[in-house]
Amino acid sequence: MLGQCALYIHFPWCIVKCPYCDFNSHPLKERTDFADYTTALIKDWQSQQANFNLTESFASVFVGGGTPSLFDPKNLHQTLSAMPIAPGAEVTMELNPGTAEYTLFQDTLKAGVNRLSIGAQSFDNHALKRLGRIHRADETVTAFELARKDGFSNINLDIMWGLPGQTVTQAMTDLDTAIALEPDHISWYQLTIEAKTEFSRRTPLLPVDATLAEIEARGLDKLALAGYARYEVSAFTKPGKHCQHNVNYWSFGDYVGIGAGAHGKLSSRQSGTLRVSRTTKFSQPRRYLQSPQVTQKTTVAQDQLPVEFMLNALRQVDGVSLEHFSNATGLPWRTVEDTWEALADRGLVQENQCATTALGLRYLDTIVAEFLV
Repeated sequence: MLGQCALYIHFPWCIVKCPYCDFNSHPLKERTDFADYTTALIKDWQSQQANFNLTESFASVFVGGGTPSLFDPKNLHQTLSAMPIAPGAEVTMELNPGTAEYTLFQDTLKAGVNRLSIGAQSFDNHALKRLGRIHRADETVTAFELARKDGFSNINLDIMWGLPGQTVTQAMTDLDTAIALEPDHISWYQLTIEAKTEFSRRTPLLPVDATLAEIEARGLDKLALAGYARYEVSAFTKPGKHCQHNVNYWSFGDYVGIGAGAHGKLSSRQSGTLRVSRTTKFSQPRRYLQSPQVTQKTTVAQDQLPVEFMLNALRQVDGVSLEHFSNATGLPWRTVEDTWEALADRGLVQENQCATTALGLRYLDTIVAEFLV
């Protein structure tokens, strides 16, 4: 591992799986033992720490799922206490408003979490029902207010747009409601139909392209006027409230993934050559619980590093420096220079920064595809 590293902890259970979700999540059963899962998480970390010679403290932590707000704060505290987390590190936990009754926010704060990411998705109850969400709009507001009252000073709201049958007015009402709560950060992203989801099998009627374009244009203006700076394709922040964990992902930084179905990325030098590896864990909770020490590790081929790097770095509005490409991949800039210059000539990327132009950000998939081999 080179330099700073982040930690991702996956909690694989949900009360109900949403029809648009392609994350590793499984229905929660009454006999699910969170104490056993806690023990497995700690064994998982200890095994990876020894096998991959991980010595640095974690600069950020993200507890995702699934629905990690179902995780008992006692077990959460036990898990986080076993991890080498740097002082002052950002520690985020995802929260489903429909499980807020299970969440004692003061206990969650005491467990070591200092940032919440609340999956609001919409403030329209009909839209929430179509999305398969188990919460109502008022429960999001209640959860947000309780979290603030109990001491959380860093809260993100997830809001989706381009929902089935959604009009421009409805999308803007969702955004207005979110902004009125004054969260520190807003993740505002378009619903996409992912393979192997219920929506992919029975695709709902989505807004037409003209409606989507108007929603996006008006939403970006609204967020900017409200003081939320766009720093990534779908991420908007108040000053100083960037999600440090996600910035690490987008900068092609290293991270350890523990938990059922968790993924990780680790860099190391072998005979002077930088090697980037991906790690995966068993996705089925039962199998993971039986063998939490098993981590599958695959080295990323050298010719795949440019596209993997660009897929992440170019999501950031300001991108990264040209030098960072070499630092993160071990490859000289000349590896991608011809492709980059051709894109710059088309006005899609900046000449002296590894970043898109405003125009290029709208055609990000096209740009990244240019680095495929």
